[in-house]
Amino acid sequence: MARYVITGGNRLEGTVTISGAKNAAVAILPAAILVKGKCRVENVPDISDVRIMLRILADLGAKIEYEAPSTIILDCTDIHSSCPNPEYVRKMRASYYLMGALLSRFHEAHVALPGGCNFAARPIDQHIKGFAALGADVDETEDYVNLKPGPKGLQGAKISLDVVSVGATVNIIMAACLLPGKTVIENAAKEPHIVDLANFLNTMGAHISGAGTDTVKIYGVEELKGGSYAIIPDQIEAGTYLAAVAATGGNVLVQNIIPKHMECITSKLQEMGVQFIYYDDAVRVISDGRLQHTTVKTRPYPGFPTDMQSQICVCMSIAEGISRLTESVYETRFFGYCTELASMGADILISGKTAIISGRENLSGAVVRAHDLRAGAALVIAGLVAQGATEVENINFIERGYERLVEKMNALGADIKRLEK
Repeated sequence: MARYVITGGNRLEGTVTISGAKNAAVAILPAAILVKGKCRVENVPDISDVRIMLRILADLGAKIEYEAPSTIILDCTDIHSSCPNPEYVRKMRASYYLMGALLSRFHEAHVALPGGCNFAARPIDQHIKGFAALGADVDETEDYVNLKPGPKGLQGAKISLDVVSVGATVNIIMAACLLPGKTVIENAAKEPHIVDLANFLNTMGAHISGAGTDTVKIYGVEELKGGSYAIIPDQIEAGTYLAAVAATGGNVLVQNIIPKHMECITSKLQEMGVQFIYYDDAVRVISDGRLQHTTVKTRPYPGFPTDMQSQICVCMSIAEGISRLTESVYETRFFGYCTELASMGADILISGKTAIISGRENLSGAVVRAHDLRAGAALVIAGLVAQGATEVENINFIERGYERLVEKMNALGADIKRLEK
């Protein structure tokens, strides 16, 4: 297994360009199943989750061409199956988006339960509720979800989600696109990648309104046709670099961002003493001196994202004073990475849904293991801060969502080596 070896203590200086959003890409690519014709998709990140999704689509019969390193031509017109390869489906969490896309396209779907990061129990009950409301007969086993039309057939419906669920919102949007009638999703998630998915589908001929609000309306159309679309920049990748600069100190221009998407992250880093200068599609982050303590509670967008919880925890672990970090989305997300940070000298006390972090002046290098994607990114930041060498194992988790992480970090002055064991 490959690992990162990080020598800490370097300030980060220079410019970094953010890739396309992982969470948008893994929704938009399966959404192309709904399109008859070629979809030209720009700003596609070269990460393992995207490569797996493209492999799944190719196995189903999609044609894929690379026009440039981050631009693909995807044609799903001749897809011939509603049962994707379970070996690949089980490698990533977002493969459950195939359920909604295949149900809309073929009026049936037979999809293995997904894999991916296991930092918390993440049931798909809200997805199932949505499919059933649309008229699907749902047969869920230990290994598969099987969908087919119920007695009254598939049609638009009003669906009120019991909890705000990004995955269920995405899946229902895709499932409803080609069904007759109007679908209304109440208590919908509002994350930027949901808006991006809706914009992609509308570009291809769908009729979706309200994305980015808590009520999304989908008016079914007969077919979608091809077109060209560019995926938004990755909010969490950008936030990870902001947190890295905050923790190590430095001055970095972060390019290819949407400033509005970053405000929920930068507002908390500003409380910790970090400075930001905004431009049209970039932000300069400047960090000098010791960080100050703060209080953070994760919430659905536009609140502080759960996917940035572990990264800001590293910042808190070296900040002056006592910080409090409350997780309201996945309450077990602390377990795993906090133990790894403790082995580096962090002082973290977990009480229920809240971590109480007493800041230390320094962390020390250690051998640590990534337990999921974002926790792995946090351990990289901790390694950049720590005195001595840090080895991060299980980096396959990290490479699910960060394109050319080692190359980008080293260009800023970090000292990271990717080694094969």
